[in-house]
Amino acid sequence: LSQWFFDVCGSVALPAEAAASDIKDKSGKASPTPGEALEAAATAESQSALAAAAFPELENVNIVFIGHVDAGKSTIGGQLLKLTGMVDKRTLEKYEREAKEKNRESWYLSWALDTNTEEREKGKTVEVGRAMFTTACKRFTILDAPGHRSFVPNMINGAAQADIAILVISARRGEFETGFERGGQTREHAMLAKTAGVKHLIVLVNKMDDPTVEWKGERYEECKNKLLPYLKQVGFRKTDITFMPVSGLLGAGLKDRVDPKRCPWYSGPAFLEYLDSLPSIFRSSSGPVRIPIVDRYKDMGTIIMGKLESGAVSKGQSLVLMPNRSTVDAIAVFVEENERPTAQCGENIRIKLKGVEEEDVSPGFVLCSPGLLCHTTRVFDAQVVVMEYKSIICAGYGAVLHVHTAVEDVKITNLICTIDRKTGQKKPRPRFIKQDMSAIVRLETSGIICLETFKEFPQLGRFTLRDEGKTVAVGKVLKLVSCEPSSAGAN
Repeated sequence: LSQWFFDVCGSVALPAEAAASDIKDKSGKASPTPGEALEAAATAESQSALAAAAFPELENVNIVFIGHVDAGKSTIGGQLLKLTGMVDKRTLEKYEREAKEKNRESWYLSWALDTNTEEREKGKTVEVGRAMFTTACKRFTILDAPGHRSFVPNMINGAAQADIAILVISARRGEFETGFERGGQTREHAMLAKTAGVKHLIVLVNKMDDPTVEWKGERYEECKNKLLPYLKQVGFRKTDITFMPVSGLLGAGLKDRVDPKRCPWYSGPAFLEYLDSLPSIFRSSSGPVRIPIVDRYKDMGTIIMGKLESGAVSKGQSLVLMPNRSTVDAIAVFVEENERPTAQCGENIRIKLKGVEEEDVSPGFVLCSPGLLCHTTRVFDAQVVVMEYKSIICAGYGAVLHVHTAVEDVKITNLICTIDRKTGQKKPRPRFIKQDMSAIVRLETSGIICLETFKEFPQLGRFTLRDEGKTVAVGKVLKLVSCEPSSAGAN
């Protein structure tokens, strides 16, 4: 099973190359006179491109916080925003007062990411929270995924946009065991992150300051030794896993190294120090545009959100929205809150579109280059591994398909063959498959979806099957049985 996971996910290079920068004219030239306005407008785009090349910005890295509910993901995220100066002191003091009034003093840091009333009342993240912070070397986009099992689909959505996963576990007695036992979200989140294509995993052993732990190395090693074999089983290589002891509430081990007097057994780097030391992610902006849409809303026009998985997008560029094949124009491009003339591969962006209404766009749609569209299909062949299912799976079995940002009902119409995990030998036409078995199956979705084979475009070719609130299987697309060719033009 671990070898199959490695073959599917572990050897895939992360997509996309670090972006060129926000364009600001630092040449010192005076603003154009009214008489020069037309000429300045005509040359604005070329000047912006030159400025972007001359003043490259920090590399953008997307990190997703995953783990069991109440492990401290949002608190750590809020603490990072505080330590990097992204949340002002007055706002934090306001959060602290409001949390104290509700007898939830320890929750105030998480409110920097948990912004709606429901999340703050219950202390549980529901939607994927977003924020940004910078260090001396890089710019990081935080994706704070929910930990409760009811919101796993939202977690999958967040993991699909990430380059690096931060698995937060609680060192508190009883809490780690609850999250790691079968049915806990520590296991499922780690597996889903690997399936989503995340290559590097950082495990933050949180709440080391808890009275049941008191920074004891024995408890840290106990959590590490229980978790590491499972992470290797789902496909993470040992060299791609890093463990660190931290306290999210106190901020210990996040920006500065843990005090040696308090924690003499750990001499490794602090969390931010380690993030900065990671090698740059290889990204290539030369491919066709691919932006799986995460969400959309209306604000003086239709605005879509998503990660630029391939290519580059510029203001004024014409694109095609698949699968409905609508031609649209990008009239504004935003990275975080800043409007940019261009966005590069790997960035989480927002685009204001002309030519389509909000109600005609859904999560799971994909923005593409007009000359090379993504494929759309309802029927495809895939290799799957059944992860957890008590019964047997036969032709006709139905589940929910999660692929990139799309969610669709799907049915297995044919069991083509089983694959022996040790020998790779195929046995045709099985009557059923069950837990821990690998097989090639034919699937049919209820509606048309944007899809690519894993070989051609991994980000749009790996998927998860869920049923009754549990992850049943993971897989990769081998063949599109009935599809519209990507070279077809748009209407």
